[in-house]
Amino acid sequence: MNILIAEDDPVSRRVLEATLQKWNYDVAVAHNGADAWEKMQGANPPSLAILDIMMPGIDGLEVCRRIRAMETTTPPYLILLTAMSSKSDVVKGIEAGANDYLSKPFHRDELRVRVNVGVQMIELQKSLVDRVADLEQALSQVKQLEGMLPICSYCKKIRNDENYWEGVETYISHHSCVEFSHGICPDCHTRVMAELAELRSKRNGSEDLVLA
Repeated sequence: MNILIAEDDPVSRRVLEATLQKWNYDVAVAHNGADAWEKMQGANPPSLAILDIMMPGIDGLEVCRRIRAMETTTPPYLILLTAMSSKSDVVKGIEAGANDYLSKPFHRDELRVRVNVGVQMIELQKSLVDRVADLEQALSQVKQLEGMLPICSYCKKIRNDENYWEGVETYISHHSCVEFSHGICPDCHTRVMAELAELRSKRNGSEDLVLA
C-alpha cells in the first residue's frame, strides 16, 4: 500500500518515512501542503495520507478539505499529524475530513496501530466497491419484461415484436433469464386423471360391445 507523508519538518518526515518503510509500506513524501495536494490528484494517488496540520502555504486542514471535495469511489484514509493537543483542534481536523489524528512527537506503537486501522478501513472499502461493481454487472445482464403483452385468449400464445405468435415459454425465455422446469399442478393432475379414467371407461365399453 502506498502512503503519503506531508511534513515540512525534515527530521519528523525522515523518521516517519523510515518507520513506514520498515513496515513494508511504499512511501511518497511531500514537503508542504501544495506538494501533498498535487500528489493526491495524480492518476494513482496514495490510499492513506499522514498530513501535518502546520505547513506553510496550504496547511493540513485545507488539504483535507480539498481531498474530501474530490469525487471518487475510493476516498483515501487521512491521518492528521499535530503538535496541538486541545480538543477543539482535533474537532477542527475531523470536521475538515480527517479520519484520525496523531500527536507529535508520535509514539511508534501508536503510529502502527492507527495506520493499521486505516489499512483495514481501506481494504473493507475496496471490498465493498468490488461487491457493488459485481452486483451492478449482474443486474445489467438481467432482462426485464415490461409493458403490455398481446396474448391469445384461447391458446395463450403471445404475439412477439415481429408479429409472430409463439408459446409463452418461448417468449419468456427470449426476453428474460428465466429457465423452465416442467411439472403438473394438483388441479391439472386431478383433471387429467379424470379424463384418462373416462377414456379407459369408454374404451372398455367399446371392447365389450365388439365381443358381444
